Amino acid sequence: MLWLLAIVASLFAGWRAWRRLQFFLHLFQLEGYKPKAFLRWLRMHPDVVLRRSHGVGLLLLLAGVLALPILGSHWTPALVLLGWCIAFASSRRYRRDRPKKPLVYTPRLLRLLSAAALLVLTWPVVGALLGSSFGPKGWLVYLGGWLAADLGVPVWVLLAGVLLTPIERAIQEGFKRRARQKLAARPDLTLIGITGSYGKTSTKFIIAEILSLRYQVLATPGSYNTPMGICKVINEQLRAEHQVLVLEMGIRHPGDIRELCAIAQPHIGVVTAVGPMHLETMGSLEAIAREKSELVACTRPGGPVVLNADDPRVVAMAERAQGPVWRVSVEGHPEADLVARDITYGPEGTRFIVRDETGREQVFQTQLLGRHNVLNILLALAVGRIFGLRLRQMAHAVARLRPVEHRLQLRREGPITVIDDAFNANPIGARNALEILGQFRTGRRVVVTPGMVELGDREAEENRALGRFMAQHVDLAVLIGPQRTLPIQEGLREAGFPEAQVRVFKSLFDAQEFLKTYLQPGDVVLYENDLPDQYDEP
Repeated sequence: MLWLLAIVASLFAGWRAWRRLQFFLHLFQLEGYKPKAFLRWLRMHPDVVLRRSHGVGLLLLLAGVLALPILGSHWTPALVLLGWCIAFASSRRYRRDRPKKPLVYTPRLLRLLSAAALLVLTWPVVGALLGSSFGPKGWLVYLGGWLAADLGVPVWVLLAGVLLTPIERAIQEGFKRRARQKLAARPDLTLIGITGSYGKTSTKFIIAEILSLRYQVLATPGSYNTPMGICKVINEQLRAEHQVLVLEMGIRHPGDIRELCAIAQPHIGVVTAVGPMHLETMGSLEAIAREKSELVACTRPGGPVVLNADDPRVVAMAERAQGPVWRVSVEGHPEADLVARDITYGPEGTRFIVRDETGREQVFQTQLLGRHNVLNILLALAVGRIFGLRLRQMAHAVARLRPVEHRLQLRREGPITVIDDAFNANPIGARNALEILGQFRTGRRVVVTPGMVELGDREAEENRALGRFMAQHVDLAVLIGPQRTLPIQEGLREAGFPEAQVRVFKSLFDAQEFLKTYLQPGDVVLYENDLPDQYDEP
């Protein structure tokens, strides 16, 4: 009976450790497999790393030591182990039934899982070996091994990531070398690099659509803007028939653009905007601007660059250009080569007029919503002009554009209109989305948002300002995360927004359950930003 109880208790402990291992592996993956980023998350969430149940486990272990002389050496350790595992099993924090971005068992994740699991299992094995020499008290030593395995899961995941770093770096260098060799064998291929704090993905797809009028174009899918994402596209999708390759280049740390350009040096560079994104890792707007300007400096000598003239930090990057500079503007910048004017919105989308560098004008109509999308189109039109395309030709391509998924994507869900802007996370884009929501008059206007992140010291004030702005354009504010959205709640109160028209939920799933019973035909719902799982509140 004792051995059976011990086996059952060990299975409980192993199950618990496995759940925690999956949970922290998922977080490590969401943080881009970067040990420093994962460690920062652990420091910011000590309540998740150590739950109350861990204290229960330590108390039970202590109780076992104290009760050993009274209850005997045979039953006490096993009973304590079983009670400890049951106490741990009561915690729901490590059971995610509906993650927004599920754990993906890639080859890299499987390597990490193998190393971390080996580190976890080492402790109960050591506990069993040491316990065998302690006689009756050996069960408590064995229990201590399981406790060390469970308590240390975040540490073992982090240690596994650090230990595997040289191996992963060697594997990544192999992918990069293969991508560089493939590009070197294609001197006929034109590379276009796009960076910016926002608008990168939309501009990329607009450029691809416009250039496809005359060329065979390959663009990186979705937000493939990291070194490995770009290498994957080059190595697996680039074909001999492709004439143009459009690459989105993202940053989170200094030096990221140089690393990307070392893989694929663009013939044409495009910079959309500089904004307060990734301030936690970049430090300041000036640092972000310097990093974005690396794309201008890294564009091949003689290669043109396209800049947003309405952003002072972007237009200043012209100083680093080694070729022609094209400037675009929706605000009538006097030095702009392409300018948009008379922007209007209607049921069919957005209408505007563009004047190019020759003085010719053309009316454009697009299903894309928002002034910022007009700017994205202008950037793409400038690239089209570099390739010799006329405005009239490009107007047909612009008319065919469809919203990028989760970026001001307009859709109908029965009698409800949904504006899906879930992949947006910057102050300017959020305000644009709220302005568009405010123009609807078919029913009540609802915004669902967790606010903005990775804005460093400015995060609270930016979200407070978002709340004040939000109050002018919505009828109901549905906020995700009681603690995270406190600045938005403060901003709403400062603007005099009624408390009864603010609802706060712990998760997006809870908010969606509420909306099922709240929404009426004609209502419009804006989903503004959807934070990944590592930002969930416990």
